[in-house]
Amino acid sequence: MLAFSTCWNNSRHHDGEAMIDEIVAMGFRNIELSHGMTVAKIPGIRKAYAAGKFTCSGVHNYFPSPVEVMIDAPDAYEYTSHRPFDRQRAMEMTLKTLELAAEFKAHYVVLHMGSVPLNTRKWTKRLTAIVAEQGRNGPEYAAEKIAFVKKREKIAPLYYQRAIEALEQIAEKAAEYGVKLAVESRSRYEDMPNEREMVRLQEHFADNPWVGYWHDFGHVQLKHNLGLLDHPEWLRRISPYIIGGHLHDVQWPERDHRTPFTGTLDYKELLPFFPEGCPIIWELSPTRKTEEILQAATVWDHSFPERRR
Repeated sequence: MLAFSTCWNNSRHHDGEAMIDEIVAMGFRNIELSHGMTVAKIPGIRKAYAAGKFTCSGVHNYFPSPVEVMIDAPDAYEYTSHRPFDRQRAMEMTLKTLELAAEFKAHYVVLHMGSVPLNTRKWTKRLTAIVAEQGRNGPEYAAEKIAFVKKREKIAPLYYQRAIEALEQIAEKAAEYGVKLAVESRSRYEDMPNEREMVRLQEHFADNPWVGYWHDFGHVQLKHNLGLLDHPEWLRRISPYIIGGHLHDVQWPERDHRTPFTGTLDYKELLPFFPEGCPIIWELSPTRKTEEILQAATVWDHSFPERRR
């Protein structure tokens, strides 16, 4: 099932129905309702849904955005935070998201699980700068990467445990609402979980049908570009747990959320790991032009007829 995320045009609209109409006009009737949504847009989305203009493939936490957060900030509150208020607020907003997801008959809710408290400028951004300037073959890259991995491994267990405990609570409500929890792969190595932790997390919930893995093509490709994983091999390892994925392209080494077929991703190599009929969501930057998206959608429909709009 191919769908389109409202992250592309959410910021350009004050009315939820107009936002939906713009996406439907491009030929996408399956829509993911993404984070950053103001409460004021909900009535218009409800109106469009009641009129049968779209079906809701899923929802991205937090939906709607916390009223006290003035920008699109899906990580404003984290389950891993050392602040109890933040962890509680994250839980409250997630339960509200599940409630709305059920209202729109969504199949899943995409979750960010938090992070470990490392300065991304010192680690992920530093490593990215080295790769961009020197590639991955120099001694500086190797030293920085090893130091990064060791530092994260040392402090990560506490934050992993907090993520697991939060997910156990959320999973109980997800079962009540009949909505799956899709734990997303993230772009920064500071984020929780990393790939090793993701496997542990999925094995922990292996007997729970309401928890699975959400693959973000661009996020994983960024880590691939940094030499932290191999994209196809990672999909081979995690494929039994896949619920669906966010699809966008990447321009070397770190510009993601580009329109498909404008970057470095080989979809023909990666898509076979995804079950037939599972949701594939185009999650594009608001800077991408309508004409570019329509051209890419035409190429997609011809290249992957089994996953057409």
